[in-house]
Amino acid sequence: MLSWCCRVGAPNLCNPPREWSDRTRRAEHDQAMLLAEQLVGEARERRRRRMSRRELMLFAASAVCFVAVAVAIAILIPNERPVDAVLILGLVAGYAIVSRVRFEFGSMYVTPEQLMLIPMVLLAPLPFVPGLVVAAMLLAQLPDFLERNWHRDRWISCFADAWFCVGPVLVVALLAPGQPEISLFGVYVLAFGAQIAFDFGWMTLSGRLLDQLANVRRVPFVEIWRNYAGVAQFDAMLTPVAIVVATVAASEPWVLLAIGPFVLMLETFARERGERYSKALELQRAYRGTVMLLSDVVEFDDQYTAEHSRSVVDLAHAVAEELKVDARERQTLEFAAMLHDVGKIAIPKEILNKPAKLTESEFDVMKKHTIEGQYMLDRVGGLLGSVGEIVRSCHERWDGKGYPDGLKGEEIPLAARIVFTCDAYNAMTTDRVYRPAMSTEAALTELRDNAGTQFDPRTVEALERVLERWQPEVAYAPDDIRAVLAENAVSQRIGAAV
Repeated sequence: MLSWCCRVGAPNLCNPPREWSDRTRRAEHDQAMLLAEQLVGEARERRRRRMSRRELMLFAASAVCFVAVAVAIAILIPNERPVDAVLILGLVAGYAIVSRVRFEFGSMYVTPEQLMLIPMVLLAPLPFVPGLVVAAMLLAQLPDFLERNWHRDRWISCFADAWFCVGPVLVVALLAPGQPEISLFGVYVLAFGAQIAFDFGWMTLSGRLLDQLANVRRVPFVEIWRNYAGVAQFDAMLTPVAIVVATVAASEPWVLLAIGPFVLMLETFARERGERYSKALELQRAYRGTVMLLSDVVEFDDQYTAEHSRSVVDLAHAVAEELKVDARERQTLEFAAMLHDVGKIAIPKEILNKPAKLTESEFDVMKKHTIEGQYMLDRVGGLLGSVGEIVRSCHERWDGKGYPDGLKGEEIPLAARIVFTCDAYNAMTTDRVYRPAMSTEAALTELRDNAGTQFDPRTVEALERVLERWQPEVAYAPDDIRAVLAENAVSQRIGAAV
């Protein structure tokens, strides 16, 4: 008989790899990178699209409030600095140039605008600073609007997102309204703290309101801060440099030009980072194309297996949501759910479609489909290599009596446990060549009876909760799975900020 996995030139997948921990760490790293790349891609696409009506209303309301505050500052705060038109124009132009240097991460990006914000707050007339910041932000985004990288209605975000400058203006106006001095360094640090408070406050408030308007899960406060911490850390590193430059520039304005080489260096790093993300996004599209191709092959080879896999994708995704599976693991889980039976392509049709119970030797052949599936996906490599590890474990049992490696309990990847439970439920509730479908109640009873031995008890409980509100589709459109794989909904699921 043909050896299903130990073929010439193939890796030895019949035995479990020894370096499980190393492979797990690599998989976690790959998943983290995948999420970052996916969120960057989603953010780029979102900026090209017109704002939703709810989003536009929120940003418009914020813009109106900001303009009212900026006007109040211009009227109520006295100016104690000379008005130098050349300096003001230089600060606005420099701010716009620096704001074009963007480091993308997740659904956001950061810029080294701190290098020009602090000189603007410390050197320009304080009552005008909020308006100058907005003018610089509009100037910085003008190329994006002209090149259609940003939709034209997103100009309003320049007003709505400018709240971060209000805090430092108020602190400096209250404690150090005159010319900058190095002895006032503590005041400037306090102003930076006010900047972070206003910026984070606006981001949190807008995110909460958008989540509420869209009726999606609220992101925990700790998770919002974790996402924002990179922005705060980046600004904190640039703040001392900007304070020193602004203090010296009070008597020697040309010193501001010293920021130029530093900005050029950062622009080089940012451009290289952006290019890496672009290449990674192209690679992700190639991965999705491969998954779609494999799903087409499965559908052509066996219509039941294809429809079964689609149902398992839906259930597995819902269970993952119920268990609050980390967003980094969800796309890998969905790919694994779709491809968990891809190895059955290599199983003889007389075994796969046998209308009776398999013999022991036939079942031994059937069990090789998980190894064969991993072999196929390992040949693709990259992300699908990590998917292959999950596919390999999709028939491991909680008590360690599964196959092919006899993994037990938490040794089994969570994604594989979810797929295994959803796979079993779907198999029991659909007609097979050797028996009719079971009822939902009977299938759930079977899962409960085997929770703790065959199935992970947590996944069984989560599946029960999902099925209480489950509304299965009557029929699948031919491209349903393409929609699942092609659409990146992670930012909506975790409430990522724009």
